[in-house]
Amino acid sequence: MTAAPDSSAIGAQQAPAPDELRAWLQLLETPGLGRQGARKLLAAFGAPLAVLAAGPVGWRGLVEPAVVQALQAPTAELDALVQRTQQWLGQANDRHVLVLGDALYPAALLESPDPPLLLYAVGQLRLLQRPALAIVGSRHPTAQGKETALAFAKALGAAGITVVSGLAAGIDAAAHAGALDALDATPHSGASDTSGRRTTGAGSTIAVVGTGLDRIYPRGNRELALRIADHGLLLSEFSLGTPPLAQNFPQRNRIIAGLSLGTLVVEAALQSGSLITARLASEAGREVFAVPGSIHAPQSRGCHALIKQGAKLVEEMADILAELRLAQPASASAAGAGEGSPGQAAAPVQLPLDDGDDAVLSALGWSAATLDVLQLRTGLSVSDLVVRLLTLELDGSVARLPGELFQRVVRA
Repeated sequence: MTAAPDSSAIGAQQAPAPDELRAWLQLLETPGLGRQGARKLLAAFGAPLAVLAAGPVGWRGLVEPAVVQALQAPTAELDALVQRTQQWLGQANDRHVLVLGDALYPAALLESPDPPLLLYAVGQLRLLQRPALAIVGSRHPTAQGKETALAFAKALGAAGITVVSGLAAGIDAAAHAGALDALDATPHSGASDTSGRRTTGAGSTIAVVGTGLDRIYPRGNRELALRIADHGLLLSEFSLGTPPLAQNFPQRNRIIAGLSLGTLVVEAALQSGSLITARLASEAGREVFAVPGSIHAPQSRGCHALIKQGAKLVEEMADILAELRLAQPASASAAGAGEGSPGQAAAPVQLPLDDGDDAVLSALGWSAATLDVLQLRTGLSVSDLVVRLLTLELDGSVARLPGELFQRVVRA
């Protein structure tokens, strides 16, 4: 990989000059050109300004005649976008535009098959130079799935690994939250970056979104997005004002995969965008990991399919760190366990096997079950069973799922 720039370079990052920014946006916004067409023109002429200076004669033979015509006649919307982007950049010093060729452009993306030509960023650019792992999964996970994502993200963050995900509801949101929790729990020296934010050895998180960075989607993750902007990094290749269009989310998944050493899928159905991310990670030569689950759970079928195809089955942090050949620091926090003591390896992320004397937890096992099934397994009356389930639900040991199902939960 390319050597990471030093911190002074990161602090000094500036946006492209106005005419250069306009040229980049003109290439990216020209109808019919696309990333591949723009990349072909850049390969032929170099910088975007040189591409535009080449004119129709130079463009012919490289792009379709309709694209040549579109390049000659930029729309009024382009001028509005350029102005809006410049205003957005000027509103805060933690807003950035990175273009292909910048010293601070993430090296990991340069080594991926289809790197974005331009990236909008809000937050700490230094995270782009740190080792990262993607955590993705269902937008409708089980309670246990959310706890598992939170636990692994927290352990990875404590180990200094940045967690990358897509800010979607469900597993993505839990992964971001877990990494931020690790950041909050990590002691720091009081050092700060150029924006005054504190810095630590924890990995924090990067959210790659499918909209413009002047929009937050889904709205329910607004507070999480603001927290990431303060302590992590928001990233997008989509121009300001871009709404949440369905076709943009599979496209952003290649960035999630490309930024990361590997991708961990926690829960996913067979028809899931998370499997697209896993496939893109594999095609980019990155590792794919999957957390197994119950054979009866639809949210586990995608993970089981990945494992059948060669993904590494993950039960604990050591499975990930060993595959990536990363050392586990003594201070790394174990998910589902307490903080590791100095000089000791952290305990693994795994489920406890001992149910103690609780008959309901023992009967519930690790698959969701209805009240009728639990009554048959325990022999308890309906009223006694309901009272016990309510107690377990209140202390976070059991979650109530749609369809009057109950599932055991291991807290992070």
